[in-house]
Amino acid sequence: MPFSYNTLMRIIFIGPMASGKSTIGFKLAKRLNLDFIDTDQLIEKQAGTKISWIFDIEGEGKFRSREDFALREACLNKNCIISTGGGIIITEENRRLISNSGIVVYLEVSIQTQLERTLMDKSRPLLDGKDKDRELTLKNLKEKRNHLYEEIANITIKDGEQTHNEIIKEILEKLEK
Repeated sequence: MPFSYNTLMRIIFIGPMASGKSTIGFKLAKRLNLDFIDTDQLIEKQAGTKISWIFDIEGEGKFRSREDFALREACLNKNCIISTGGGIIITEENRRLISNSGIVVYLEVSIQTQLERTLMDKSRPLLDGKDKDRELTLKNLKEKRNHLYEEIANITIKDGEQTHNEIIKEILEKLEK
């Protein structure tokens, strides 16, 4: 589908935690004058609490159910940018919904960058805990999920040393093709 600033559109960001989906998605939404929806923020708003609390008290399974619902709700919106959680692509149903709902942008990021970005972050339930080896956890998640991101991506951006504006420029160039 050729890109047009006048076309109804939905762009969905996927990728691992700390890949920049929320930050880049928000900035791109501002640039294109589109609404921005972050599924993690939507979950927290609907639950009235933080995702880390949901993981601790209700468990990952209940969180994933909430995540599925938030994705379906987000995809009802038109002319928007949607930022998703890193694990949203686990289920085939979510991958199908994402693929059928808009242009999918996969922000690929190195393990080292993820470690740097999450070093002081206490809001990542899958990395939380004294006994967790963050690097090993991130490597395991990448091994399990990377092919799922690739499977549904229309555009892949490999994050290196680019600024946010450079990444947005690359996305816009790829959208115009």
